[in-house]
Parts: sequence; C-alpha cells; structure tokens
Amino acid sequence: MRMKISFIGSGRVATHLATALHQLGHQIQHIYSPNLAHAQQLATQVKAYAVNDLLHIDTEIDLLIIAVKDQAIAQVAAQLPEQLTNVLLVHTSGSTDLSVLQKFHERCGVLYPLQTFSFEKSVDWSQVPLLIETHHSQDLYSLQDLAQRLSQRVYVYSSAQRLSLHLAAVFACNFSNYCYDMAKQVVDGASVDFSLLYPLILETTQKATLFNPKDVQTGPALRQDQQILQMHQELLQKQQHGDLVEIYQKMSNAIQHRHHKI
Repeated sequence: MRMKISFIGSGRVATHLATALHQLGHQIQHIYSPNLAHAQQLATQVKAYAVNDLLHIDTEIDLLIIAVKDQAIAQVAAQLPEQLTNVLLVHTSGSTDLSVLQKFHERCGVLYPLQTFSFEKSVDWSQVPLLIETHHSQDLYSLQDLAQRLSQRVYVYSSAQRLSLHLAAVFACNFSNYCYDMAKQVVDGASVDFSLLYPLILETTQKATLFNPKDVQTGPALRQDQQILQMHQELLQKQQHGDLVEIYQKMSNAIQHRHHKI
C-alpha cells in the first residue's frame, strides 16, 4: 500500500529511512526541521516539502515519523497540532518507551531500525532488523506491512525488549568502535600502520556472528598472562595514554572474571 508519510527530523536516520521509503514508491510529503536548510536538503532528495513549523505539516497523511534525538521525542510529540490526532505517529528510538508517545497521541507506535547510520555509507535495508510496536493492534498491521517491504527481518517487540537490544547495541557497536579508536591511538603513538589490524578486526567481527562470543575469546587476559598485561599497561603509560590504562585494567579484569571467576 502506498502511503503518505512525513518526517520530523532530517538527520542520519531520517535521511536513510525517508530515502528508502521514497524509493519504494511511498509519497514523502513533508520534512520538518527547525533548521529549514537541513529540511530542504533532505526534502529535495525525496521530492517533499521542507518546513520549519510543525503547524505546516499536512494533516492528510497516513504516517508521521519522529526521527530526532531521544531527549527531544516527548517535546516534539507535545507540540504537534491537534489536527494530527488521527495520524499514526511513530518514533525510531531504541530506548524510548512507547508510553512517551501515548501521553500525547492515541495512535502511536515504534519503528526502530537496529543499525548504525552515517551520511557517508549507504544501507542495505533488506538486512536491517526492524523492531516495531503499536498501541493499537489495528495499527500494527499497516506498520508491519510497511516494515516488511523495507526489510526481511521484522520483529514485533515490546519497549522493554527493544531497550535491552539498544543497550546490547551500544556494547556491540559504540563501545567496540571506541575500542578501535583506542587501538588506533596506540599504534599512532608508535608510528605503526593501523590498517595492519584490519584483517584481525574483520576476523573477530565475523567470529562473533558465527559463534558464542564467550567461546571465541582470546588474548593475554584469557590466558592470565600477568607479565604481558603489566607490560601493556606500562607501554600505555609511556605513550602518555594514562586514560586508557584504567580501561585496559577493567576490561582485562572483566575477561578474567568471566572465564576464571577470579
């Protein structure tokens, strides 16, 4: 079913999602952003109208998607005009409970893509897990239909389940990426080419998708090689990476506790 959809937000999630829905043949009606230039940039890509006033959003739409920072969702929902009451309103957050929208809007739901987004890289939506939830069961069918046209992996999950996934995603994605950042700081400090770690990074990531991560843990902490652990911490101090020493210690201790219950 072809839908008329408007977006509140023009950032990374809004850009990728609006573009994908537009390519599927849905009509993107309005892109809202307080910064009209940002709204216009995305609106041009999806043949929509750019607005910087919520009162200008067309009320004759099927779906309104809030794709903004988590802390702004409630504020945006509270400011929506009454004329949008009959429109299905969803947010794209992993951590925000559905009840946040229910306070302001009867027809509400969640369309959360479990993926990391950047302007620089395209997304294969067919493989992106989409977590959906609605307040009313009749809205679930239309949201599920929309999601299934985007992705082969659609799941009806509660807000509590979605929150656990979002937390896990922070460990699996955000924290692991910071580990790569720390690794680059270390090799940069010794004028070593970071790309030498690429095969190791790719192999580690692939193994985590094929096996239980606990079963494929390696390294000096697993082996309880205290001499190497101490040597690494001394090197970090020598390179003036004192802030990384505490992280190294805590992660090494956590690995040893996980595997040896020390």
